[in-house]
Order: sequence, then structure tokens, then C-alpha cells
Amino acid sequence: MKYLVIFLAAFSLIFASCGKKGGTGTNEVSLNGAGASFPFPIYSKWFGEYQKINKEIKINYQSIGSGGGIKQLTEGTVDFGGTDSPMKPEELSAAESKNQSKVIHIPTVIGAVVITYNLPGVEQDLNFTSDIIAEIYLGKIKKWNDNKIKSINSDAELPDKDIVPVHRTDGSGTTYVFTDYLSKTNEVWKTGPGVGKEVKFPVGQGAKGNEGVTGQVKNLEYSLGYVELVYALQNNLKYANIKNENGDFVKPTLESVTKAAEVMADQMPENLTLSITNAKGPGAYPVSSYTYIIFFENQKDEAKGKTLKNFLKWALTEGGKYALELGYSPLPKSVVEKSIEKLEIMNFNGKPL
Repeated sequence: MKYLVIFLAAFSLIFASCGKKGGTGTNEVSLNGAGASFPFPIYSKWFGEYQKINKEIKINYQSIGSGGGIKQLTEGTVDFGGTDSPMKPEELSAAESKNQSKVIHIPTVIGAVVITYNLPGVEQDLNFTSDIIAEIYLGKIKKWNDNKIKSINSDAELPDKDIVPVHRTDGSGTTYVFTDYLSKTNEVWKTGPGVGKEVKFPVGQGAKGNEGVTGQVKNLEYSLGYVELVYALQNNLKYANIKNENGDFVKPTLESVTKAAEVMADQMPENLTLSITNAKGPGAYPVSSYTYIIFFENQKDEAKGKTLKNFLKWALTEGGKYALELGYSPLPKSVVEKSIEKLEIMNFNGKPL
């Protein structure tokens, strides 16, 4: 019996020692998230960098669209979701009643939805207005050499070819941002397809995710689509300058996207959700948007809650430099401060994390 006790004690020490080294050890915490493809490149970068300095942390994220992220958070199958479109009142009600906790939205970065195109023989950047974009997706402008396009692109040799519009087929925050902009600037669109993560496009081809739309445009001559800026940059696709409220044709850049957020930063509400499409200001790119990580105020797992809180604090501060590298704009300072303050209401069974 004495030898059995010694053996069991030694085994326990070995097991405990192995557990602390990782694998399925007691010190390892894994977070699972899913949602928007809009911020997927920056989130992937953040997770990788954060895990380098916190080797016991594992963060997984599936790029399935904003609608999928909201659904999975509601169902409780992920620890956090990603969405470009703030949750609607009915979505909040469903999620909060099912999980007995309020949902928090934390803006993470600002990005641009761009009109990207595959137009052989045309090297210069094209100009577009919201009316032209709307009429292309409504099926009213069908040709690249339509007079409305030619009138603001007089130096471009536009071909007599059919435009092939490409749109999202999944529940998409990118679609929400795109249609939010069109509904603010075009009355026909507002009363027609309207605003939503999923709308009925009268014409065009469908694809899933920013990745899918990018792939379609890249491989299909004379096509046109809407994607997050970083996807166009990574695939060497051209993208248009868009006329803003000030009457300027603005190229989507870090500066012009940041400008859109800055001119509206003082309007940020307490819940931290704010549409910045069609922002009025010199040099402001009109199809800019915040993207959000969403989670429950009352965390069901204390260790996971602390890990999520610490990661988000890091992302909102140290993570800004990586956002710039990938073509996203960091948050205005005032929005960072409000976001960090909002994190303090996270709790576990009423106990602050």
C-alpha cells in the first residue's frame, strides 16, 4: 500500500507538470468566435500576434458573415461574434432573452467598402456616384460605356461591354454598409432593395463572403463588385473613387476613411454603434464603416471572460499599428477611450472581471 501511495503521488505531480506546459493543460484558454469577413484579415493578424505574447491563449475565428456571427452568438455556440452591422432591436431581444444577458458592441477598426472592377484596357481609377452605383445594381445601367459613366470619366476609353454586377449571397455586414450608403443617397434604392445584411438584388451574380466576391471579380472580365478595401488591395484589383457629400470624388485610403470617422466621432452614442456612411466632410470617403466584436456582458466562464477582456484592451491599443499595415483605420482616440470604459462592465455572476 505504501508503494501504491508513493506511485500515485508521483503520477499526480507528473500529470500536473505536464498540464502546465500547454496542450489541454489547466492554464490554456481557448476562445471561439465567428462572423464578419470584413475584418477577418486584421482579426487573423491580431490573434496571431497576441498568441505570440500569450502562449497559453488560443483564439479561433470563422469568417462566415455578420449574419452568421450574430446567429452563433445568440445560440451560444461562440464566445464572441463579429459584425459590421449593429444588431437590430429584434436580434438583441432574441439574444439577450435566450442568454439572460445584455449584448455589448465594441468597435474595433474602421474600414472601407469599395467598388472594385475588372475592366481590361482601362488603367486609370474610375469615378462613380451613388446614383450610378445604384442604377448598375438595379439593372438600369447595363453597359460600361453608358453616358452617365462616360460623363464623369471622360479620359477613360470605356468599352461597349455589359457590366456584370457581383453581390453577396450570405448574411453580410458588408452588404449592410453598402446598402446603408445607397439608401442614404438614392431614393429609388431606399424604397426598393433597401437596407439589410441580405437584400434582393434585381440583377447580377452572387458569391459568398468578401473572399467570394473578390474571386468572382478577379476572374470575370467586365465585372464589378463591392468588397472591403483590404480584399481589393491583396488581390491587386482596381477600385473606384466615389463622390461624397461635399461633391469630391474621394479615393478610399487610410486618410479618407479616418476622416469619415473623425467628423462624426462626437456623435458616438452610449452603445457605441454609429453609422458613418455618407459622412459630410472634405476628403471623407463616403462608404466607411466601423466593425464590431459582440459578446455578452455577463460571461458564463470567468477565465474566458477575462481573456476576452484583456485581448480587446490589447487590440484597442497595441493592435492599432497592425490595422494600419493591413489597410484599416484605427479608431479615433475618443472612441478607444469609450470602448475601454465599456469593457469594465463585463462580469462573471455579477463580479467584475
